[in-house]
Amino acid sequence: MKVRAMPNKQNITVLGSTGSIGVSTLDVIARHPGCFRVVALTANSQVDKLFQQCQQFEPEFAVLLDADAAEILQQKILASGLATRVLHGVEALEQVSSLPQVDSVMAAIVGAAGLRPSMAAARAGKRILLANKETLVMSGSIFMDAVRDSGSELLPIDSEHNAIFQSLPRDFGRGLGQVGVTRILLTASGGPFRTKPLSALEGVTPEQACAHPNWSMGRKISVDSASMMNKGLEVIEAHWLFAASADQIQVVVHPQSVIHSMVEYADGSVLAQLGNPDMRTPIAFALGFPERIAAGVSPLDLFKIARLDFEEPDMQRFRCLDLAYQALRKGGTAPAILNAANEVAVAAFLDEKLPFLGISSVIEHALEQISVVPVNRLEDVQKADRLAREVATERIRRLPRASTSHFTLHVSPNT
Repeated sequence: MKVRAMPNKQNITVLGSTGSIGVSTLDVIARHPGCFRVVALTANSQVDKLFQQCQQFEPEFAVLLDADAAEILQQKILASGLATRVLHGVEALEQVSSLPQVDSVMAAIVGAAGLRPSMAAARAGKRILLANKETLVMSGSIFMDAVRDSGSELLPIDSEHNAIFQSLPRDFGRGLGQVGVTRILLTASGGPFRTKPLSALEGVTPEQACAHPNWSMGRKISVDSASMMNKGLEVIEAHWLFAASADQIQVVVHPQSVIHSMVEYADGSVLAQLGNPDMRTPIAFALGFPERIAAGVSPLDLFKIARLDFEEPDMQRFRCLDLAYQALRKGGTAPAILNAANEVAVAAFLDEKLPFLGISSVIEHALEQISVVPVNRLEDVQKADRLAREVATERIRRLPRASTSHFTLHVSPNT
């Protein structure tokens, strides 16, 4: 990854500006008005929130995926006297990600929807602040090739990968073994169900799954954290970001979420990055890189924390994490299948059409039913994504709604 100094004033596109990462990004930007200028803001359909952001930051462009929502925003923009141009659709997302005047793109759209605009930014040679892990999970080889070919700069925003980036030598691109790294230790909070008996998870509600003990996140990511699929996706992401094999990535459950990840070296050293669980820290790191800028985050009080605990993840309890490792080892389109089936299953769970333990069952079914092929083009990924969604949707449709017994096949009777 190429390192360059931050320009005097960065022109930024924020993809997914109304989500939790987008809001935190704009919070950091607002603290440094002389350093950043917002060129474009984008959202799915949250008109009122996006309009408020437009009033504060006065971007050149505002993009909504939904055409009807874009029309409503257009009327608000005209009435307010703002000069912001309103666009809609995926093509518009790609456009504002590759504008000549844009220096950096915060890629914070959740899910597969963020793939195309993130790829557009990579092909245009932008500095990419990557918070959309699905981009690497689905199309890691293609995306990394685009980054290299264009001379783009890639900075991870996930707190874990940002911590790893901070703990690695700057020349880690030569290969982990070449710079003395033996393992990446990827920390995980364990989510809200870390200590619950497995039998108690059968009746988990969406509200319980979204009640993360440490982090404030969107509903989809919160469910992924509860199932530890979020950590599974991060394992795959770490593979592409740091050229690490599955065997070089160890997940470590760390309930306090103070150590965001660690890097183990051949001489026995372990370097860690610590901080309060606040996404503004990695966001500020990436926005200011290679300089350090204020994030508005409270200093870490080690005396208040008092203790740091570590546990090995239970792959039986967190079946989704095990499936992610399996998909990484299979390679090809397997991670794209995993991700798509998970998105469908989580959406069904949030709509109360699937029990919590059914999420892993649906994903496993898709991985078993769909042939894995090499990824040579973006179309290979898109085909696998579409097929996995169809298989997962059909699986959910055919399953009995009232029973959860089908989903406990991987549960040990002694757990």
